[in-house]
Amino acid sequence: MRTSFTSRFLTAAQQRQEVIRAPVFHSFIGALFSSVSLRGLSMRAPGCVALLVWLLNDAAARQFTEEEMSGIRQRIKSMFYHAYNSYLDNAFPYDELRPLTCDGQDTWGSFSLTLIDALDTLLVLGNRTEFERVASLLQDTVDFDIDVNASVFETNIRVVGGLLSAHLLAGRAGMELESGWPCSGPLLRMAEDAARKLLPAFQTPTGMPYGTVNLLHGVSPTETPVTCTAGVGTFILEFATLSRLTGDATFENVARRALRALWKTRSDIGLVGNHIDIVSKKWVAQDAGIGAGVDSYFEYLVKGAIMLQDEELLNMFLEYDRAIQNYTRFDDWYLWVHMHKGTVSMPVFQSLEAFWPGLQSLLGNLDSAVRTFQNYYSVWRQFGGLPEFYSIPQGYTVDKREGYPLRPELIESAMYLFRATGDHTYLQLGLDALESIERIAKTPCGYASVKDLRDHQLDNRMESFFLAETIKYLYLLFDPTHFLHGGGTEGDGSWEEGGEGGQCVLGAGGFIFNTEAHPLDPAALYCCSRHTQDRRELRDILINLSQHDRQSKQPTKETEGPAPESIALKPGEKKTPPLLSCPVQPFSARLSILGQVFSDNT
Repeated sequence: MRTSFTSRFLTAAQQRQEVIRAPVFHSFIGALFSSVSLRGLSMRAPGCVALLVWLLNDAAARQFTEEEMSGIRQRIKSMFYHAYNSYLDNAFPYDELRPLTCDGQDTWGSFSLTLIDALDTLLVLGNRTEFERVASLLQDTVDFDIDVNASVFETNIRVVGGLLSAHLLAGRAGMELESGWPCSGPLLRMAEDAARKLLPAFQTPTGMPYGTVNLLHGVSPTETPVTCTAGVGTFILEFATLSRLTGDATFENVARRALRALWKTRSDIGLVGNHIDIVSKKWVAQDAGIGAGVDSYFEYLVKGAIMLQDEELLNMFLEYDRAIQNYTRFDDWYLWVHMHKGTVSMPVFQSLEAFWPGLQSLLGNLDSAVRTFQNYYSVWRQFGGLPEFYSIPQGYTVDKREGYPLRPELIESAMYLFRATGDHTYLQLGLDALESIERIAKTPCGYASVKDLRDHQLDNRMESFFLAETIKYLYLLFDPTHFLHGGGTEGDGSWEEGGEGGQCVLGAGGFIFNTEAHPLDPAALYCCSRHTQDRRELRDILINLSQHDRQSKQPTKETEGPAPESIALKPGEKKTPPLLSCPVQPFSARLSILGQVFSDNT
């Protein structure tokens, strides 16, 4: 029998309830998946009325004017530059700033991680000059050919993801671009170089990667085969982007192999655990949930399905979600359960779980998303931040898990839910988050992680994701017309040309954020993959023409037989462009049967 936690532990402020009918969610996701049925996703949420079950400061959330939102954006910019300048002045070229001692430290690999992670945030805030300066600086100073043990997961989402995002935004920044951008460019080559350093980790019997790799020597013979679930399933966005942009399918292939191998290890009740032996495929930690160690695996199934128009990934997530809703969801909290039995193992909320309402909104599951967000926000209001672990039955922090390292997940979900509903309640939550961080975490030298939310003790660390994610999502929450939301109109720079001959429309909306909040443009992937296909077609045609020419010069006996096949298209072959393909005329439309190329003006 399910136990009701919420009824026992709601605060007085939560118990004053107001029902607000949310506007209908018209998302571009629906258009992308018009042919995919989402009815298999079983939810226990009632009806189509979104419940916002909290009142702030004894009054309904006020409506924010554009002038107020503009003022808040300026406060967020000031927050960013206080942290960013402190890093440059005191920590560069180290990975991270130590804000209490005003110095730096290497944490994830010794390649100026904060600068790479913060690069696209500069452009999001409108600072093109600094974006261009830092992009050039990174090209001159960062070297991945170093004897350093690096996290495969963290290097992928922060370094590869950050460089790919910066590369795709370089056109909007006004940088001088190589011919054929976004299918080529120095930042793309840096991202490819970094990703190649990770490939040895995937050379396993199962295809699931090791958790750590030496950037110079590869995987150590003594490296443990045990890694977390997210460390196996969080590569498809970055690696598929690399493959589609460069034409090298290796990256996407290894990411897909890892996903399919992990998919086969789920339990009889459809759940996966927390840590797995990637060689033996045995689960070492069998707790199933949506939080730490698992979270971005589910995130990448959904976002990978959207970005790549991939029904296989979507169907994987939908099957997982049915098990998650059936076994882990209790009164709009998500607990940890045994992956084989479904019995509760840890009745806790982890701060990393706060991404889940935002992910639900991408699939249109707003009723459930709003209620779960309300639960999570009640914890924020209790402490002024989200503790890493929160005991739901006790209504308090868990011992040795009281910290808040300025994580972005609750703000991320607020951004998605505000985009989905237009409800200004989420803006109020964003303002509360801004003021909490300013009041609790600000130091003369940046912003410090909170070591203990009970007494607001600080820790001497500012993670790079504070600049990459927390501030970015906070800013985008208060800028609903930002180009990353598809804002702007034709003629004001809301989109740009790309590809060979400028035949692709890029930056027109539909950006997909990786789990480090680095935006990726799906249009660029389809633009470059289409050009790669065209080049292959032309190469095959030229080879066939060359072979035909050599054969025609050799004396042959007359033989009867069928007419030669067309060198442009095989019999019955159809060219079906992908849903998000750029408006590029394919070679097959400009070729005669004999392979003669006609110019566009003939």
